Amino acid sequence: MMVPAALLLLGALTAFLAPRLLARAHWPEREPVVALWVWQCVVGATLLCLALSMLLSAAAAWQAVRGRLFAVAPHGVVDAYGLGSGGGPWAAGTALALACGGLWTGAMLTREVLRARARRRARGAELRLRAPLLPGEDPAAARLVVLEGPRPEAWWQPGPAPRLVVTTAALGRLKGSQLDAVLAHEQGHVAARHDWLLHCSRALSRGFPQVPVFAAFEAEMDRLVELAADDVASRRYGRLTIALALVGLNEDRGVFGPASAQAHVPDRVRRLLSATPRLSAGRRLRLTALATLLPAVPLAVAFVPGLRALA
Repeated sequence: MMVPAALLLLGALTAFLAPRLLARAHWPEREPVVALWVWQCVVGATLLCLALSMLLSAAAAWQAVRGRLFAVAPHGVVDAYGLGSGGGPWAAGTALALACGGLWTGAMLTREVLRARARRRARGAELRLRAPLLPGEDPAAARLVVLEGPRPEAWWQPGPAPRLVVTTAALGRLKGSQLDAVLAHEQGHVAARHDWLLHCSRALSRGFPQVPVFAAFEAEMDRLVELAADDVASRRYGRLTIALALVGLNEDRGVFGPASAQAHVPDRVRRLLSATPRLSAGRRLRLTALATLLPAVPLAVAFVPGLRALA
């Protein structure tokens, strides 16, 4: 029973230490794509610790689970884990609690995806009503939709026929290549499937609001996906162009005031204008490799006893 306990402890340490280390680091703002990967690996490693602990705890508590989990393993492997002794109520309670947590996570993710799909369908129906297809227009082609509106707004409407939607007020504000930069920004979200990252982070945060790592995961995903999309647009049209587009779309909303609830917008503008250089390719590679190894740690903890028994 030491291995399930060790996995729980490892998951708790990962959830506690990793967000604090990332919060103190300055490089995520310079490399949002790498930071997105690091956060995914941190949360993945935490969830993997819990899942493996659940399986081994269930194997310790019930002979039927142990027989299926170690069906093809030699007898010495089962002995190496010590699952046949000392499990008792602790193992059964741990397995049931973790299984309930996994089911709740799945339910929260399903709810988040269904709600997002309902919102997308409602907005799609509104767009079809306000901006119907013109004669001869291909309904499956991506298109730019212009809506009458007093507020400067622009967003990407995903779906089988994706559309960039802008208001007439936005067209009055966006000059030169700024509209193309906004389009590139939104296309960056779609190409990287940022919607799925946001769905997963929101499901974990809302399903487990008392777990700080999941709250931090949601907050960082909301911020980092915007920085990553800004970088996609700036590589094609320049940092100044996308910065001016952000100012034009948001200057009437009070986001640049001292008490703004959307402080990330001026932060994004300052980041674009400061033009801080990227990390070196070697450092990006090291950070990516180190993050990729995080989920391997719980796998090593789980499999080492069995591998030692086979050696």
